[in-house]
Amino acid sequence: MSNRIDSQYKELLDHILHFGVDKADRTGTGTKSIFGWQIRHNMKEGFPLLTTKKMAWKSIVTELLWFLRGDTNIKFLLDYDCHIWDGDAYKNYAAKTSMDIDGQFTKEEFINNIKTDKEFAEKWGELGPIYGKQWRDWEPSEKYSYGCIDQIQNLISELKTNPDSRRLMVSAWNVGELDQMVLPPCHYGFQVYTRVLSAIERTALGSDGSTKIYDCIKESNYETIDADIEMHKVCDEKNIPRRAISLMWNQRSVDTGLGLSFNIASYALLLMMIAKQVNMVPEELIGNLGDVHLYANHIEPIKEQLTRTPYPLPTAKLSDRVVSDISEYTLDDITLENYQCHPIIKMPLSN
Repeated sequence: MSNRIDSQYKELLDHILHFGVDKADRTGTGTKSIFGWQIRHNMKEGFPLLTTKKMAWKSIVTELLWFLRGDTNIKFLLDYDCHIWDGDAYKNYAAKTSMDIDGQFTKEEFINNIKTDKEFAEKWGELGPIYGKQWRDWEPSEKYSYGCIDQIQNLISELKTNPDSRRLMVSAWNVGELDQMVLPPCHYGFQVYTRVLSAIERTALGSDGSTKIYDCIKESNYETIDADIEMHKVCDEKNIPRRAISLMWNQRSVDTGLGLSFNIASYALLLMMIAKQVNMVPEELIGNLGDVHLYANHIEPIKEQLTRTPYPLPTAKLSDRVVSDISEYTLDDITLENYQCHPIIKMPLSN
């Protein structure tokens, strides 16, 4: 099966290189930028982990698990050797201790202290009310009497009871708390959408011989409508999903050379995890991208990536372990199979 996600990604890179405008940015690095792009991927084609460079799979999974725990302190990430947020945490620490007469820790010393000093980690490892806080513990206005809002659990509950709702959304863009965050959310919200599967689609999902159901019914004397009813009945008995689910995320700021590949894989995995919770089939992943840019110091490495031919996509799997809350998944529950890729391409992260 063709790898269209790598092809779409390369098309975007090439477009930015040829048509992007030079823009200043908060990091002082400089960018080439375009405004507005969409990426679409059908999950049937494989797991959308780029193959034109080696991806840090464990870090991608760890960060998503961190979000789903509602955690906002980098201590959890560092415990699993994930360094995605080191720069933002250190920048926050450096800014707030710039007048410290006793001097500041180096970044390496800072990270080591987060790992080993609980009190230091509680104070300086905290990033403010970023993704995990908004997803799992959104604080409503004072005029409401109910407590904090668990958007992820509400989404899962609504999918089970009202799967055709047009309000199946999660937002990280809490305007009242943006100034408390070390970095306002780049991917600021997502929406899911479900549809009913046909009887034939459901029988094709079976992994225990259920694909033969349709053939057996075809040979019988059932009328078409009766055959569909019978197929659905048998699929229900086998607990084969009745619906497909798609996810679309919105992103205001896109570090295309480094961050976007992480975002694609992270939301694909989130789609799989939500689907597992509600017994649906992951279908389409869509990314709506706003300010899509390449940092100036990423352009030469990107030119190397554009010369590479994609490999077939890998497969990601979730364990059959039953969890009462999506936050209970661990690294051991998530496996990546048949991942072929080109060598790693090193690019600095701009903070």
